[in-house]
Amino acid sequence: MTENSPQKNNLKSLFNGEVLRNVFSDRTRTNLLKKQEEMAISWLVQKIPSFITSNMLTGIGFFGNIIVCASFILASYFSRSFLLLGLVGFAISWFGDSLDGRLAYYRNKPRRKYGFTLDITIDWISIILIGLGYIFYAEGTWKLLGYGFVVLYGWEMIIALIRLNITGKYSIDSGKMGPTEVRITVGLIMIAEVLLPGSLVYSAFVLVIALFSVNILDTKRLLRVADDIDKNGLKEKT
Repeated sequence: MTENSPQKNNLKSLFNGEVLRNVFSDRTRTNLLKKQEEMAISWLVQKIPSFITSNMLTGIGFFGNIIVCASFILASYFSRSFLLLGLVGFAISWFGDSLDGRLAYYRNKPRRKYGFTLDITIDWISIILIGLGYIFYAEGTWKLLGYGFVVLYGWEMIIALIRLNITGKYSIDSGKMGPTEVRITVGLIMIAEVLLPGSLVYSAFVLVIALFSVNILDTKRLLRVADDIDKNGLKEKT
């Protein structure tokens, strides 16, 4: 069989297809851009140099969130145009955060407990940084929206952990909205603020209300599921 024979290429494609399916086997995704995101990640994990580790990608993603925070602070002290730097930060954040765990699964070296703990911790710190950046940028009582964003996104993370405990399924999405969609939404809000000064606070208000509404609905769904499980458990005992 030659190096580039059709048979070898077919075997390689089959092997890669099997491996790439395993890359996403540990979680359920329902977000709007699921298909496009998985296609991009499937391509990227095959291109990552061998010396780059999952932990390095986690650090890269975290660095992206530091850039987002810095863009708010720089915009508050110098020029509103610095908000556009946040778009670069979100792109870097997506790259690191989306690929760290997926790379481990692709290389068949997943560290499920360690990776899960690290991801949750870094995600929480990152949300605090982004909320802090907004607080620096906003004025007066509008600063409270930054606090609200941190609290509500934290609530969403808690919902994901409760869902895992109750159903055994881990999902980082809330319906059609996932971290990628949130990054895109916040990025568009930052662009709007550069073009239409003052629009950020109103957009942030809408985002906070939307997060609150989604969290309420998700919590009610989980309570119903938990209640059904408890009732079925009591029936089995009687």
